[in-house]
Amino acid sequence: MELKLSGIKKAFDNNEVLKDIDFTFESGKIYALLGRNGAGKTTLFNILAEELKEDGGEAFLYKDGKMKQVESTDISYVYSDPILPEFLTGYEFIKFFMDINKDKIDKNKKIEEYFDIIKINERDRHRLIKTYSHGMKNKLQMLMFIISRPEIILLDEPLTSLDVVVALEVKRLLREIRSSHIIIFSTHIL
Repeated sequence: MELKLSGIKKAFDNNEVLKDIDFTFESGKIYALLGRNGAGKTTLFNILAEELKEDGGEAFLYKDGKMKQVESTDISYVYSDPILPEFLTGYEFIKFFMDINKDKIDKNKKIEEYFDIIKINERDRHRLIKTYSHGMKNKLQMLMFIISRPEIILLDEPLTSLDVVVALEVKRLLREIRSSHIIIFSTHIL
């Protein structure tokens, strides 16, 4: 499987942020977009996730010998600042997410098994999301791509808010799933 970017362009006013971006990402690998703040990493992610319109160019997904334009449903986007419904508990939110994505999920897995993967304990699962640390909110976002299994996973500064142990767990998880996904993360530090 491949994600092919061809001539992606984006400018804000007269400031050209992305200029004719051409690249091919392959499943089985983990890619890092390294650049200073303001370099255009998040802009590229927002274009791929259809949250921002590009000024030119296209993104295609090649899978099983077929080509199609990338759609937001092909992507799971882990934001640097998590956007989650803080009035729900982690459990309520993930249950809701599983209900609306039942056509994509592994029907043999229970919700508790998913929480175990990212090591959110029983007590914390039933706390309001607004009480979660930034790292726990990031883990919830990551749980969404574990459940929905999209072709493309975009992680915007995913490790900056995680403690060392959790960051190692996330890296291990990404290595385990990379064969069936295209994984791209952005960072300004390595």
